[in-house]
Amino acid sequence: MKITLFSTLGCEQQTFDAVNLDHRHQLVYRSDRLDPDNAHFGKGSDGVCVTVNDQVDSDTIATLKASGCKVIVTRSIGYNQIDLAAAAQAGIPVARVPHYSPHSVSEFTVGLILSLTRKIHRAFLRSREFNFSIDGLTGTQLSDKTVGILGAGQIGGLVIKALSGFGCRLLYHDLQRHRELDNLATHCTISELARDADILVLNLPLTPETHHILNATTVPQLKPGALIINTGRGGLIDTRALVEGLKSGHLGGAAIDVYEDEANLFYNDRSTDVLQDDTFCRLLTFPNVIVTSHMAFLTDHALSDIATTALQAFSEFEQGKPLTTRIAASPG
Repeated sequence: MKITLFSTLGCEQQTFDAVNLDHRHQLVYRSDRLDPDNAHFGKGSDGVCVTVNDQVDSDTIATLKASGCKVIVTRSIGYNQIDLAAAAQAGIPVARVPHYSPHSVSEFTVGLILSLTRKIHRAFLRSREFNFSIDGLTGTQLSDKTVGILGAGQIGGLVIKALSGFGCRLLYHDLQRHRELDNLATHCTISELARDADILVLNLPLTPETHHILNATTVPQLKPGALIINTGRGGLIDTRALVEGLKSGHLGGAAIDVYEDEANLFYNDRSTDVLQDDTFCRLLTFPNVIVTSHMAFLTDHALSDIATTALQAFSEFEQGKPLTTRIAASPG
């Protein structure tokens, strides 16, 4: 079947081509983001493959439907970018990639923690300018810290297991207690996590309940000097509240791989542009902030997992089989 992939990165294309040797679909790669204005570029395709930053709303789905699209697969765990009710009404099934190398994200998360606590990012920049002074680069030991993990699913659980080797005190909050973590971390309430965590790690999905879970009200409730690590979803943090917490000194720093308004920023070269997002630009001015471009997943292992699961969904649809990774339509 013919499949158009939107928001395609060069590294993805190579992997999809390799995995597709077993599926033999006709793949059309587009680097542009899917939205209502360019959904017509999917014309003639039996299905489209999207990412978390594509805009798959009712207008987009209507155009895709009129263009012949019969199935949508998002090559991501999250799917809040897709209007599932509109897709169901259009008779278009939607599938996702529910799992892909959680080790990739958990390892990157630990890397951000180490970079922030030991100021590795600042030392690297100094060395590039032949400045080998170590004044101002005094770090802190993880073994002295209490780390709180908000969300202990596959990724959060692996973060806990990795950090357990550093000797730090580990707390986590999740909707359920995970008995397999009992000897490594303590399950606690969100308020206890906010009160005690020197480092707060966000590994939550983005839902209406978790949207802006860190905001102007909750940020001041965090332990003074707390570090924020977010490899979950950008919308978990109200960026303005984060900036205010950093400006006031209440927060000790942040390392974020995701940003709530990243869609028109990340995966693009904006080095010669005048950025209009004042909040994001202010965030980049802090020496105690690390921003990476939604790349925690980016390993060869994860890319292979994503391509394999996504193309398998299209093959199942083509063969008339139930979609193993189909997303249930929203009740509304």
